[in-house]
Amino acid sequence: MYLKARAVYLSCNLFIITFVNIVQAEWNTKDFMKREHSLIKPYYGSGLDIPFWQFTGTTIVTPNYIRLTDDTQSKRGAIWNTVPVNVRNWEMQAHFKVHGKGKDLFGDGFAIWYAKEPLIEGPVFGSKDYFQGLAIILDTYSNHNGPHNHQHPYISAMVNNGSLTYDHDRDGTHTQLAGCEAKFRNVDHDTHIAIRYEKDVLTVSTDLENKAAWKECFQVKGVRLPTGYHIGLSATTGDLSDNHDIMSIRLFELDLPDDPQPEEDRSNIVPSATFFEPPRDHVPDPKPSSLSGIKIFFLMLFGSIAIVACVVLGIMFYQKQQEKSRKRFY
Repeated sequence: MYLKARAVYLSCNLFIITFVNIVQAEWNTKDFMKREHSLIKPYYGSGLDIPFWQFTGTTIVTPNYIRLTDDTQSKRGAIWNTVPVNVRNWEMQAHFKVHGKGKDLFGDGFAIWYAKEPLIEGPVFGSKDYFQGLAIILDTYSNHNGPHNHQHPYISAMVNNGSLTYDHDRDGTHTQLAGCEAKFRNVDHDTHIAIRYEKDVLTVSTDLENKAAWKECFQVKGVRLPTGYHIGLSATTGDLSDNHDIMSIRLFELDLPDDPQPEEDRSNIVPSATFFEPPRDHVPDPKPSSLSGIKIFFLMLFGSIAIVACVVLGIMFYQKQQEKSRKRFY
């Protein structure tokens, strides 16, 4: 009887604990997807417009994806959410695909933005330089000019207060917070990225191996971002190109009941970060020669003639010396 009573007691306790957990999960109402900041198929609202989103540049909308650029040169496209994000802690998940016909050379890549000024085209993967906010950059092309020691494709983060420029010639290595290599181009399966901003900690994770599990790319503490900025994605191609496709965007408000400063006004703070990767010397490129192609041709021609003349004169001098030696011998 004692054993049966104990078994009933344990079963009741287990039931109560399970019930409490379910109730607590049901009452976790804040950690949910914000539809006004999310973009999910079917994309169309009325006509070709998508509620809460605007497009710039070469962006086109298809039933299955939104293509920021196609695989042709000198393209620039972007998509921006028109509703400012007023939650302090959030996570953004993007389903994307980067692919093209290039095997060894391709580019340039795309960027995911949390920025003050949306819809402004510019040189930083299709959007504005000297921006204010956060940029997560998925760079597919390395010009091999900088002293970095990583391969491409490469994911990095940059926080800007409006005073910094993205150094494209050095792949942004002088202003990045952190980064990791990520082989997301020309794969046959789905590729995803998650950007989590929680209690001033920025964490970027990826699912690039079709495992339905997040793998941390990097984490940076001490990142302070204002509320009221806009999310967006932009891409660009130059002499090299790729298709940059976006399948979905989801933004979640995070439920953090233990946040020490949930009511702090973040609307007017300046974007900042307490940690940056060690700075690298900015080595300038060699200055191009001022000589034209014709001048270089003639210089090479005259140099070749001078070398031949020196060889001929040397042979003649050597022969005369040999003749003088033979005359002295006889």
